[in-house]
Amino acid sequence: MARPLSGIRVLELGNLLAGPFCGMLLGDMGADVIKIEPRRTGDMIRSTQPHVAGESANYIAINRNKRSIAIDLKQPAGRDIVLRLSASADLVLENFRPGVMDGLGLGIDDIRKVNPEVVYVSVSGFGQTGPLRDRSAVNLIVEAASGSLSVTGEPDDVPMRPGVQTGDMFGAMFATYAALAGLMGKVRHGEGRQIDVSLVEASIAAAVWETSEYLATGSVPQRLGHKHRLTAPYQVFQASDGVLVIGCPNDQLFQKIMGVLGLPEAAKDTRFGGYVLRKTNEDALLQVIEPAIAKWKVNELVEALSAFGVPCSRVNSYKDVFDSEQTKARGVEIAGVHRRAGPVKMVRNAVLFDKDGPAVDRMAPLLGEQTEEILGECGYGAEAIRKLIDDKVVDVAAGA
Repeated sequence: MARPLSGIRVLELGNLLAGPFCGMLLGDMGADVIKIEPRRTGDMIRSTQPHVAGESANYIAINRNKRSIAIDLKQPAGRDIVLRLSASADLVLENFRPGVMDGLGLGIDDIRKVNPEVVYVSVSGFGQTGPLRDRSAVNLIVEAASGSLSVTGEPDDVPMRPGVQTGDMFGAMFATYAALAGLMGKVRHGEGRQIDVSLVEASIAAAVWETSEYLATGSVPQRLGHKHRLTAPYQVFQASDGVLVIGCPNDQLFQKIMGVLGLPEAAKDTRFGGYVLRKTNEDALLQVIEPAIAKWKVNELVEALSAFGVPCSRVNSYKDVFDSEQTKARGVEIAGVHRRAGPVKMVRNAVLFDKDGPAVDRMAPLLGEQTEEILGECGYGAEAIRKLIDDKVVDVAAGA
């Protein structure tokens, strides 16, 4: 197989989610991702629950297609290992706080001395510059600082944190986009880039409706609960046996919804006669359609609306997701065998190619599982490797 990033070498230095998820996406596409982890503890996500045979399921989920080398970066010999690896790397990816890599002697200027054409991607909470550059920022802080938390939840209640890690994941996607653009620039123009990805700014960029409203009008977007910012009906509804969502982005679909619900007269109401009018008169519209929806069973209403092309869905639990025929038909759940945890289930990469697309070549590594292998590749002999181990500069996985 010749996947898109085959032959690309990535050094990943970081913890938890945004940087490592970016590294996983690159690895899925064929890049050789060398994960540089701290001795003894490794990536912080290794300690998170649930554990399977002593291995974190979260670590296994987002660190496939990587090789692990465990290094004490505070020792000069540890720094030297990374510099040796950097000489042959196409991309260095790090998600420490600004200044940490410089303090270790592994900042962009240090790496460029051994590899002038390197692409160097730094992922941090607030970015590499500005008065807040040194602040810590985990996912929830990113959501709060970016404004996204302020528009989530019910209008008269405190903000509700999203159920998934939006701050980290938006940042990971932008970091992946930046890395690929940097690599393409290197291929086309023969020069590397220093790339600064702020998790906060990634979330700001993702809030298209909210930022455009504020910048155009000066009106500060507020929490809307289940409602959509632009159109109606477009929200969560209560049926007789559960909940579903219905989306109505145009007039034609509105007529179809009203027909299915048996509300032909209400469909002619001038208050609901257009995109803007329905949103303006949303409360009156909901008074009409909510009682009608409440008489239906979820699955029956979803089938009836879907037959007319109306966007809708039951609100699935994750059990429902993995039990669904669509998920099974698309092969979203994949399986592998981890060296220590044994058989494990994972979510495949969300992208499908017609050929040579993303795949899982290797399961997530044990801490330091490939330490000796990687050291050998960058010129260390057996005696030198043994000394690095004895001097506690590097660790190897038990039994490796």
